[in-house]
Amino acid sequence: MTHDSYPDTYIRGILNTVKTIAMVGVSPKDNRPSYFAFKYLLDRGYRMIPVNPGQAGKEILGQKVYARLSDIPEPIDMVDIFRASPYALPVVEEALTLKPRPQVIWMQLGVRNDAAAAKAEAAGLKVVMNRCPKIEYGRLSSEISWIGVNSRTLTSKRAQIFGRGVQRMSLNRTTTSGGTTDAAARAVKEDDDAS
Repeated sequence: MTHDSYPDTYIRGILNTVKTIAMVGVSPKDNRPSYFAFKYLLDRGYRMIPVNPGQAGKEILGQKVYARLSDIPEPIDMVDIFRASPYALPVVEEALTLKPRPQVIWMQLGVRNDAAAAKAEAAGLKVVMNRCPKIEYGRLSSEISWIGVNSRTLTSKRAQIFGRGVQRMSLNRTTTSGGTTDAAARAVKEDDDAS
């Protein structure tokens, strides 16, 4: 894969299958992009695990912060790297030591490390570089276009609004408190109504 562009099916496949995401480099400051992305994904039902050595033992949005990936006591589906490009390779090398290994290495906007990507892909992991899962989720669910960002998709059909005006991909997700998300409940109801 060249990593210059990704098919929507590739990105959607990742966002539909991962459940647990370790975000390396997340900030506790609520004005930082990593905090926004972390909160957004947490609100969409993903199990978010913050990784930041300077904040280890504390909490970010109610989630315990770990110093390293290897300190996390549960399996991780995806590692989201919110660090500068030169730091991506050591993060990938640590991720490859985990048992079980994560399925995906995702490098945030502005983060590209081809050596790290090649190493992860050689080990059988999917890789995304220079993209934000928050933005991709919003774009693919049409949520981002309702908020006023051009998604480059032209249609004469008005998107269906679910809930209180916030679009969500119909993913089978649970909330951080263990309940079903509104989007998951709607998807089940729509499937039942269609039958």
